[in-house]
Amino acid sequence: MRNQGQIIFGLAILVAGVIFLAGVLFDIDTGILCFPTFLILAGILLLLRPWMAGPDTGLQMAVFGPIRRYGVWQVADEEIWLFVGDVNLDLTEAMIPPGETRIHVFSFVSTVRLVVPEDVGVALASTAFVTTSRFFGRKRDQILLAPPLTSDDYETAERKIRLEPTMFVADVKVRRPAGD
Repeated sequence: MRNQGQIIFGLAILVAGVIFLAGVLFDIDTGILCFPTFLILAGILLLLRPWMAGPDTGLQMAVFGPIRRYGVWQVADEEIWLFVGDVNLDLTEAMIPPGETRIHVFSFVSTVRLVVPEDVGVALASTAFVTTSRFFGRKRDQILLAPPLTSDDYETAERKIRLEPTMFVADVKVRRPAGD
């Protein structure tokens, strides 16, 4: 399974490395180049991302959170983009389709809270420089790419949620409604 977040994160590190290497080799002040380059790349991404996401993928963009969903709502493949903020998704009353549903959160620094019913399998694939995750009561701190976590029933569950946060600093909490 290809993780788009990992590819974007890798490309960002690659571009930064090339800029800094050029600065050393050609005695260029890379600090002057980094901010305008970042703004240009961010602008291109913001313009092109709605077309790249595909017709069946929902797209929500915000500069600051919070983004909250609870009660009765339809869960579908989705990308959530924000700079800083919280993403709270309560799926206990939501309509979750059979099969795997992907929720991808792109952010600089965010906390993502996901509450899922007992009969839904969950996979967490975080791409971040620093990830703190609480996955059904298990706490894990990870630097750089964290290995994926899956709930015990993920492979056999009829309905599955694949949560893919791509961030610089990620705080992810996944639990069942009872507490965990």
